Amino acid sequence: MPSRTRSALVAAATAVALLGAPAAATAAAPDAWTAAPTPGGGSGAGASGRPYFYLEGAPGTVLTDKISITNPGARPRTVRLRGTDADGAESRGGAGDAGAWLSLASKTVEVPPHTRADVPFTVTVPADAVPGDHPGAIVVSGDGRRAGVRLALRVSGPTLAALSVEDVRVTGRGAAARIRYALVNHGNVTLTPRLAVSADGMFGEVLRRPARTLPVELRPGQRVRLSEKWADAPAFDSVRVKLTATAGGGAHATATAAYRALPWGGAAALAAGLCLAGAVWFARRRRRRAPPPAGGPAAEETGEREELAGTGSGART
Repeated sequence: MPSRTRSALVAAATAVALLGAPAAATAAAPDAWTAAPTPGGGSGAGASGRPYFYLEGAPGTVLTDKISITNPGARPRTVRLRGTDADGAESRGGAGDAGAWLSLASKTVEVPPHTRADVPFTVTVPADAVPGDHPGAIVVSGDGRRAGVRLALRVSGPTLAALSVEDVRVTGRGAAARIRYALVNHGNVTLTPRLAVSADGMFGEVLRRPARTLPVELRPGQRVRLSEKWADAPAFDSVRVKLTATAGGGAHATATAAYRALPWGGAAALAAGLCLAGAVWFARRRRRRAPPPAGGPAAEETGEREELAGTGSGART
């Protein structure tokens, strides 16, 4: 078929028999096409059966690899390919990140039945590229489906792992309480953060969660907002919540937030109790300071003492 031949030539793709086809990048029907790194490609050891691309090079170098499109079905499949940055921005060949540095041998490939097509691509690292991680992807689409194959690109040079925890706060009450926060990657390497949570109230510890790996990857410069359920948050307490985040490379950060749990009924009772205590204190203080009233018990008692004193004096005379 002429169109198939032309697509294969333009793509510089190698069609091979379907033997030990690589795993699909995403779940698909049994006869649907799949996309994955070509077995045995890449610059790293043990590149066969790779779940994603990993390339590393110094600024100014050109890196090469191949992506495999496998068609296990009984009819030809036509797919389109494009490079993107990690945030999904399409490669346009200009200044940018991995997506802009990636060039595919072809953006459209027709794969014959029961065949695999290997499509070469290059990543040209600019001479002024910043060292560190520059994640991207190759997105493949066709037949109403789309799959992305990750590209982990590292530019050689000094690396820095730096992380911060920001905007910590507690929202909701009781079973609906949540601890909300943001994680920010201030370094130049991708981070997989771990998080520990603790909280101490007026009467001691009220929450303690050991460090665990979060289901998120932080790209350099990326900021993500996350939250934690706190179903047993105290209903009446003043609490200090503390979050501690860590990641590979020595990244470490902590942040705290105040949380005052005081239901409306409890607040009203507390306010009433404070008012009553204040009124009692004020009344007692006023009585101590006021002069004795005329003709009162204190005056009568004084008169009796004076009388007795006079009587005693006369008796002695």
